[in-house]
Amino acid sequence: MATKHEQILHYIDSLPIGEKISVRQIAKELTVSEGTAYRAIKDAENKGYVSTIERVGTIRIERKKKENIEKLTFAEVVNIVDGQVLGGREGLYKTLNKFVIGAMKLDAMMRYTEAGNLLIVGNRVNAHELALEAGAAVLITGGFDTEDWVKKLADDLKLPIISTSYDTFTVATMINRAIYDQLIKKEIVLVEDILTPAEEAVSLKLNDTIATWHNLNTKTHHSRFPVVDDQMKVHGMVTSKDVIGYDAQTSIEKVMTKNPMTVHGKTSVASSAHMMVWEGIEVLPVVDDSHHLEGIISRQDVLKALQMIQRQPQVGETIDDIVTNQFIDVKDTKAEPFYRCEVTPQMTNYMGTISYGVFTTIVTEAANRALRSFKKGDLVIENITIYFIKPVQIDSIVEIRPKVLELGRKFGKVDVEVYNEGVVVGKAMLMAQLLERV
Repeated sequence: MATKHEQILHYIDSLPIGEKISVRQIAKELTVSEGTAYRAIKDAENKGYVSTIERVGTIRIERKKKENIEKLTFAEVVNIVDGQVLGGREGLYKTLNKFVIGAMKLDAMMRYTEAGNLLIVGNRVNAHELALEAGAAVLITGGFDTEDWVKKLADDLKLPIISTSYDTFTVATMINRAIYDQLIKKEIVLVEDILTPAEEAVSLKLNDTIATWHNLNTKTHHSRFPVVDDQMKVHGMVTSKDVIGYDAQTSIEKVMTKNPMTVHGKTSVASSAHMMVWEGIEVLPVVDDSHHLEGIISRQDVLKALQMIQRQPQVGETIDDIVTNQFIDVKDTKAEPFYRCEVTPQMTNYMGTISYGVFTTIVTEAANRALRSFKKGDLVIENITIYFIKPVQIDSIVEIRPKVLELGRKFGKVDVEVYNEGVVVGKAMLMAQLLERV
């Protein structure tokens, strides 16, 4: 039987798009406490099918597919620009296709304004009216209001008209930044993107016997299975090692590994790879917040995903991308190869010197490249010790010299020295687990 939390989530998910919801309403409707209702609404917001807007409340919005993550809903725009909704609240769930800055004559502005757009404009009432009639929402900058009849038109057309105290340039920058951040998130592969769903994954029940395990092993050629109850809640994992030496009629519950390590769908694949390597795990159950089975991922799934990530183009650059794009390979016939990197403004802190996080990225990337010259595959940093010796100024060129001290089948140890103008400015020692490619 589903828990109260799950029942509330299912109820919220079944509501029509644009429906307004509240803690009190859900508590009364489903006869649960307001605390339980509040937690479920917050969970629904995290899952992306409701949005809470100050002075408006919480509304049911369309759950965006991963390929459309770069598009924002008008509800998200309100939160981004600290806006106030003047009218058209029922359209807040809609997704905007593009935004138009109204810094031109009225007729020229309307040539660019289409249905699904967001017109960013000041206190030009005629522009507000024409944009709404063209099917576009309106964002009024500078903290200005609009006429009551325009607000009524927005209500009738179910198109939001929003006011913000920020100027037009700041608003455009804020929305661009939000879209850019979403693009970066889009490129991060999560467990939910690669898992084998629960309905396809093979699992065992608590009251099954070892004989059932043998039958599934023969049928699927797999040896690791999650153990669940009748509500699909995960209680353990059972492997070939667990069943050795036991009678075929022994209950799975007696031999399984209880409270196994699990991951959530929103966990990144890289983080899951780290867990699997550190703990020596071949299969991980994927669970929801109530610990119910959503699917499984194998080490092979994770390795294939990591390789796919490396091959795909990055749409939005992260700080790591900016740093590694600066790397230049230097071949020195008298010494081991090393790298040069320019310290750009994005790589510095408020004092204009290289930031600790960027320095960590530099030495990690150098160690990564050094190990790959000996062994193909992926690596997970297990331990890193960094010594900052001298600050490195903006626009400096640093030389990064990695040296592989030890290399085993499953691990590598690398010493990295960083120089600026011939002087050592930092050192690092890294231990890494190596993942062989499949």
